[in-house]
Amino acid sequence: MAQSDADAGSTDGHVDHPLVTPGLLEQRRYQRELADQALDDHTLVCLPTGLGKTTVSLLVTAERIQDAQWKSLLLAPTKPLVQQHAEFYREALQVPDDEIVVFTGEVRPAKRSDLWADARVVIATPQVVENDLVGNRISLANVTHCTFDECHRATGDYAYNYIAERYHEDASDPLVTAMSASPGGDEEEILTVCENLGLREVAVMTEDDADVAEHTHDTELEWKRIELPETVLEIRDAINEVVSDRLAQLKELGVTSTTQPDVSEREIQKIQRKLSELMDNDQSEGYSGMSLLAEVRKLRTAVTYAETQSVEALRRYFERQKEAARSSGASKADQRLVSDPTVMEAMRKAENFTDLHPKFRRTRMLLAETLGIENGERVIVFTESRDTAETLTDFLSDHFETEKFVGQSDTEGSEGMTQTQQQETLDRFRAGEFEVLVSTSVAEEGLDVPEVDLVLFYEPVPTAIRSIQRKGRTGRQTEGRVVVLLAEDTRDEAYFWKSRQDEQRMEDELRTLKSVAGQLESKLGGEQTGVDEYDDGQTADQRGGEPGRDGVDGDDGTASSGNSAGPSDAQRQPSETSATGERSEADGQTADGDGQAGLDAFADDGATGEDEDGTVDVPDETKGSTPEPHADGDETVAIVADQRELDSTIARDLSTREGVQTELETLAVGDYVLSDRVVVERKTVEDFLDTLTGGDRSMFEQVGDATRHYARPVVVVEGGDLYGERNVHHKAIQGALASLAVDFGASVLRTSDEDETADLLETVARREQEESDREVSVHGEKQAKTLGEQQEYVVASVAEVGPVTARAMLEQFGSVEAVMTADEDALKEVDGVGDVTAQRFRDVVGSEFEG
Repeated sequence: MAQSDADAGSTDGHVDHPLVTPGLLEQRRYQRELADQALDDHTLVCLPTGLGKTTVSLLVTAERIQDAQWKSLLLAPTKPLVQQHAEFYREALQVPDDEIVVFTGEVRPAKRSDLWADARVVIATPQVVENDLVGNRISLANVTHCTFDECHRATGDYAYNYIAERYHEDASDPLVTAMSASPGGDEEEILTVCENLGLREVAVMTEDDADVAEHTHDTELEWKRIELPETVLEIRDAINEVVSDRLAQLKELGVTSTTQPDVSEREIQKIQRKLSELMDNDQSEGYSGMSLLAEVRKLRTAVTYAETQSVEALRRYFERQKEAARSSGASKADQRLVSDPTVMEAMRKAENFTDLHPKFRRTRMLLAETLGIENGERVIVFTESRDTAETLTDFLSDHFETEKFVGQSDTEGSEGMTQTQQQETLDRFRAGEFEVLVSTSVAEEGLDVPEVDLVLFYEPVPTAIRSIQRKGRTGRQTEGRVVVLLAEDTRDEAYFWKSRQDEQRMEDELRTLKSVAGQLESKLGGEQTGVDEYDDGQTADQRGGEPGRDGVDGDDGTASSGNSAGPSDAQRQPSETSATGERSEADGQTADGDGQAGLDAFADDGATGEDEDGTVDVPDETKGSTPEPHADGDETVAIVADQRELDSTIARDLSTREGVQTELETLAVGDYVLSDRVVVERKTVEDFLDTLTGGDRSMFEQVGDATRHYARPVVVVEGGDLYGERNVHHKAIQGALASLAVDFGASVLRTSDEDETADLLETVARREQEESDREVSVHGEKQAKTLGEQQEYVVASVAEVGPVTARAMLEQFGSVEAVMTADEDALKEVDGVGDVTAQRFRDVVGSEFEG
């Protein structure tokens, strides 16, 4: 920050800057020093929770956007956090409110594009910006400052990484500020975050720094050991007995050597890998073993509910398991679990247990002590389980003014809170309208929760990052207190000590990093492959001077699949589209994964993201324009990707390629449109085989639709060994491939992975658009149907029998009229028509109309 601007006229103890609201921000030396460092280069800013990291970013933004042609972008992982930042920026920046805009999935894509053009400051969730970049709706060229809040998320395929890559490549004068109170558990993790975001400096302030210490207060940490009642121990032991039995069966299969019910998650993952190898070799033991392992996971989750949560939460969990076992698609694991005599006896004991879990009573005592005897005003109680949050809220409401705070996603038997409800709840908590907030993990990260007198951990969390975030809710203006409840001789204790060790290591690491910042920066400069490419050629002084002078509760405890192929065809239903018509842009936070089952299974709204929009982008009007030439004079080719394909990396990969312009639509036909005659339906090997083994005919229907709209439909089958992946007869696979080619006229192409698929799409697009001079149309050529095609279409639409079956029926009976008048017995003579299809067909054709 320029000295003349940052410090000028600060005689009243407040920041004095042309773009900062006078008299609003207290002048804090450590914030000014961090802002000065962040202005020099792409910087990781580390500062304890509650000490104003956002103020540091705002000071940098104010300096960078003084020239009205430049704008800033601030990214935050959840919608409540985005709204909080927007309120602060509108209050603190001397910029018209309508030039500080919010981008979440609730804002329609077309409107976002318009808002972006006139905005000075954009505050957004990363998934929305990622969508808009892939869809070519926005440009980062004149973004002169980009802030990544809670930057410890910049790992794996998280959207921060893609946005950072695009920002460094596209911006005329980029400057990145990344912020976190807990950037990683060790030096390697922190370096990974820095490399992913293109950072070259680390600016650290700890509570040991004198300038910081005067703005902090001691936070007392206590842990209270809880002894479990005899009945709860009996319930736990009964369930563990079943766990040992299932492990014994797995031991007989030779995939484990232990039958101990407290088996580690690492051992469970090892068992899973061995079972996968058996399945890959078409050994039936692999499939039966996987079913047993699924049961072990569910039972371990039940044990965790009993030990660390409450018997009421356990009852709710088993009710969900019973519902799953009664459903039409119930697994053998579900059915075995609820019918096991030992489990049934444990559940009878749970039903008859009317006492409270001792954690409930201890929670009430601690709240009475804080709010009554000590005259405190506010308390936050954190719990991993939404079941516990709701049960605890009901219990505490009899004694204190209590409200819950949970994520937006609905779970079975529990409604989430809308963004408006979340905001109203926090506003009323700040205003003192109630005294106890019972929250799941949604309130952990970054939210401006008011200063509280007590933070109570109903159970410990197994990661240092989440523990630090939670404790940061107290000890800002006055001395704070943190209490952790530990159920004796349970996984509570293991999680507590793991978190304590990780947290201490992280604090030590930050102190070490602070003392060796120069060495760290040397590592960043030497190890990063991308930073040098990102460099715009300016010196640090130039970048810091005149900017731009050169121009989503998985309650069963099972891990969600890491398959990047995206939703299955069966999931691609109209219900994915909300009233706003936008794509699901996962604006929510996920629980920090530590590779352990149990508490992670309770993480509110789980792996799907806590504040999901549940929305789908509406396609723009038909595109049929010729792409513009790119910088080197060659033609740029356009590739239109379906919104749901963002679950893979293909569209993101294509969007970063020179001479490729990606557009994002909700396609009615196909996954990628490469011209007015070529549409691509992408299937992973798993998806393709699911079609053959699960009775799902959607692939053939989708290709049939593609054939009716595009002259050259292509099916890409992506992945490993098509014939060896599953125990599916090779003739069945060949029959499906033959049907796609012969019955539908589709070209079937194989690729090994997403990278190869992206290469293939670009190659075909260039052949179509450059060599054949064809345009891109999301509606295809719309060729007139032949009489036979129209007849197939009519029959296929009845009871959704599909085009293949429709053709077989027409060949059997000779005309549409004969098909419509055939009885059930005659219909069942057609290949592919069974009892259910025949009856459904007759119901549709012969039943009276119900208006």
